[in-house]
Amino acid sequence: MIHCSNLMKIYKLNDDIEVIALQGLDLDVDKGELMGIIGSSGSGKSTLLNILGGLDRPSAGKILVDGKDLLRVTDKELVDYKLETVGFVWQNNARNLIPYLTAVENVELPMLLKGRHKRERAIELLEMVGMGHRKHNRLNQLSGGEQQRIAIAIGLANNPRLLLADEPTGSVDGKTADVILDVFRNLNKSLGLTIVIVTHDTQLMKKMDRVVAIRDGKTSSEILRRNIYENYLNEMEEEAEESHVELAVLDSAGRIQIPSDYLEELGMKDLNKMRIELEEGQIVLKNPNIR
Repeated sequence: MIHCSNLMKIYKLNDDIEVIALQGLDLDVDKGELMGIIGSSGSGKSTLLNILGGLDRPSAGKILVDGKDLLRVTDKELVDYKLETVGFVWQNNARNLIPYLTAVENVELPMLLKGRHKRERAIELLEMVGMGHRKHNRLNQLSGGEQQRIAIAIGLANNPRLLLADEPTGSVDGKTADVILDVFRNLNKSLGLTIVIVTHDTQLMKKMDRVVAIRDGKTSSEILRRNIYENYLNEMEEEAEESHVELAVLDSAGRIQIPSDYLEELGMKDLNKMRIELEEGQIVLKNPNIR
């Protein structure tokens, strides 16, 4: 569904200052996958989500979404892409919902923009996210979790093949966050929908099968549910423990990003060089100042 190779995004602030938000990011997402993206502020995850959503254009590299080349699409093709291929759920419900419209009218709005208005379909989507009983309520009559579930229904209004969510549980409590994640998981399974969620919520992250970490505008590691990782290695014995394993990601040039807390623990955070040795079939990185 998504293929990014050496993806670059450069923002020009003025004639003298440029900010590199993405610097050679590689990413693949399979059709029907439910995947999380994590990273600190400024890591590039929101920039990536905006590019995937057609809200921003990449500067260089390669990005294909459902076979569409987002680096080379025309403005008209980009509008069609946003209407037909991708749905978006924002953290801020003020961006998801129009307050003076009812829940069902909010879901109908994207259909009207596309010229395919169906009240029955809007009600069906609300029922799909467990909000059919709230179809005639307005924004001020709904809790934060209810608003977010309606936002998911809005994101599904035009039957997208890819659903993007930016911190969808950022403004709700843990119990409500579980309910919202269950909605995403049910949609992923029942519709075969590809879903990518940006999140800081570690509890949410633990419930996903794959999470990609972005550092300094690059994909640095993948966190996989351990039993899936073992299947990946073709191991016969499954581990019952509910846990994850983190895998570092090699880019096309063989470069690897090492988590800063690892470097800090080894006293190597401020170094720009390290010793690399091959020992008994393993690649070992060492502090060059320690013999």
